[in-house]
Amino acid sequence: MDYLYLFLSALISATLFPLGSEALFIYDITQNFNITILLIVATVGNSLGSIINYYMGYKGEEYLLEKKMINLDKIEKYKTYFDKYGVYTLLFAWLPIIGDPLTMIAGVLKYNIKIFIVVVTISKFLRYLSLIFLTF
Repeated sequence: MDYLYLFLSALISATLFPLGSEALFIYDITQNFNITILLIVATVGNSLGSIINYYMGYKGEEYLLEKKMINLDKIEKYKTYFDKYGVYTLLFAWLPIIGDPLTMIAGVLKYNIKIFIVVVTISKFLRYLSLIFLTF
């Protein structure tokens, strides 16, 4: 059951909801849970949360255009930039506060979903891996 809690905590914390999964992750490590399973569960949950953000941005673009909150010319301009530097930008998806909006922006700009998933998963994996090393 603890793995399920960690998964849900990691998933929700990767969306725009203000929640963090780090404390539970570290607590589970100190309780001698299997570190490999913890790492996988937290990474998968956090990555899926980022994919939810991507999808909300992807579908939300139409709404933002309808309400004239963004304009198509600016989207095309930023899309060109994000297509060029998006991989490097998404490596920061693990960061608190700015990481979650980055994943949503990738959706608005319709960034390549395959590259998105690979880069964001690597980013999230390295985040939790570093927490493991910092805990010991």
